[in-house]
Amino acid sequence: MTALPTVIVLAAGKGERFKASGATQDKLQSLLCGQPVREHVLAAVRASGLPWHVVARTHTADLTNPGMGDSIACGVAATPDAHGWLILPADLPLIQAGTLLAVAKALQAHEVVVPRYQGQQGHPVGFGLSCCAALLQLTGDFGARAVVAHHTVFRLDVDDEGCVMDVDTVDALALAELRIQDRGIQKGGAN
Repeated sequence: MTALPTVIVLAAGKGERFKASGATQDKLQSLLCGQPVREHVLAAVRASGLPWHVVARTHTADLTNPGMGDSIACGVAATPDAHGWLILPADLPLIQAGTLLAVAKALQAHEVVVPRYQGQQGHPVGFGLSCCAALLQLTGDFGARAVVAHHTVFRLDVDDEGCVMDVDTVDALALAELRIQDRGIQKGGAN
């Protein structure tokens, strides 16, 4: 790959559904197999070798009731030299580096790339440079749905449950822990 897109890791959300499910702490700081959820995501991003940028709450603190759209716009604005963007919520701890690379590669031939696992749309959603102006205009809590709706979308089938498995609840966090433990057993018990 020549011109690499930048992974925008969205870590500015309030995690309200997670807290409503009985959690006592921030979901991105919640431990998953001994590491914070956010660190699992960042490990996959680092392993991909793609450039990346994290949008944290401090980046959207001056906005009234910021949503995912605001976070995306903030991340795109902070990376003006990017050759496209992969929008990755920080609550997908099972995401694989290979999925990030597959979306990045597909983005070289398509303006919007949406990964799918067993027919279910997932993340990261990839956006080419032609989407920049629209991404910068995003606000509210609808993410980039409007941008996706106005572009030709390439749906990329991937063998990565992690692209659809977020941790929006305490039960989802427990399930992610089981999946990671299962992976360790499948690898002969070594993590």
